[in-house]
Amino acid sequence: MTMTSPRPPTAVPPTVLPLTVAGLRAAPGTKTRGTVQAQLGAGEGYFDTPPTMDIPLTLVAGARPGPRVVITAGVHGGEFTGIDAAARLAAALEPESVCGQVVVCPVANPPAVYRGRLGVSPLDGVNINRVFPGDGDGTPTERLAAWLFTHLLDGADAYLDLHSGGIDETLTDFVGLRLTGDLAVDTTAAGIAVSLGIPDLVLGLSAEGGNSHAAAARCGIPSVLVESGQLGSRDADAARRLVEGLRGALRSLGVLPADASATVPAPVVRQWVWAGAVAADETGLWYPEFAAGDDLTEGQIIGRIVDPADGREHKVEAPVSGRVFYGMHGLTVAAGAELAAIAVPRDLD
Repeated sequence: MTMTSPRPPTAVPPTVLPLTVAGLRAAPGTKTRGTVQAQLGAGEGYFDTPPTMDIPLTLVAGARPGPRVVITAGVHGGEFTGIDAAARLAAALEPESVCGQVVVCPVANPPAVYRGRLGVSPLDGVNINRVFPGDGDGTPTERLAAWLFTHLLDGADAYLDLHSGGIDETLTDFVGLRLTGDLAVDTTAAGIAVSLGIPDLVLGLSAEGGNSHAAAARCGIPSVLVESGQLGSRDADAARRLVEGLRGALRSLGVLPADASATVPAPVVRQWVWAGAVAADETGLWYPEFAAGDDLTEGQIIGRIVDPADGREHKVEAPVSGRVFYGMHGLTVAAGAELAAIAVPRDLD
């Protein structure tokens, strides 16, 4: 699937068509809100999984031509700021202000959001943001990823996936972007990132992997990951700030008109690249000695894992010098659990 960069509203107008996603339809100049059924089929070994799943969508079809922008949230459970912001934006957008089309899915992974409230699905224990673009013949989560990718992202000109720090995760806000080597795609994605008003941009130097925005970028869709909020907090002010950032992104793409009264977001002034992930070597009780946003030096003790049976301590060291962008806050950890993610400033020379 080959995608083009978003068209500015001054381009030669194409035919303005209705917006249809999985049977839900919005005629030009209208907004439609509702639920669609993701047809997942039966998966071998998962007989208790229903063959369909209800996915909430809001479709905003402008009467004037422009790009199609897809916004998802609720890919993981327990990440409430992104879900709240997506729901607020869906309620507030009006088609008469829109050039192009906007698809908002505030709860992309209902089992994780409603039943698990964790990063993995209670259906199969799979983290959906590691398996995009999915597998129509795989586990329930892999099949859901395939459905979302096919039905939501087909025809998209830009994509924003909203995340937050989960219930047991500290996080300092950042925008994630995967570099593809395609100048048009990467430039448009960087423009979206800057327009969100979050000052830290963390780059992946390739678009490999099963993250939603990486899989979309590989298909030529300018895409960003937006991380805002932490510890599963329900913070109305944070959600409102994120909505304003999303409006800034839509203005940058030509979907919403320029607004002289809007708060101008701060530009992205700090670029980072991922440098190290810290995983637990043992199962036990985790006592971190850092906060998200802290700068660490290589070899620094960042916490201890204590065996609850005998009190034995295992010290955990930073593998590299850099800044912690998110980390584990929960007390109990299993071997292999991610304890911290560290990035270093990007060398622009």
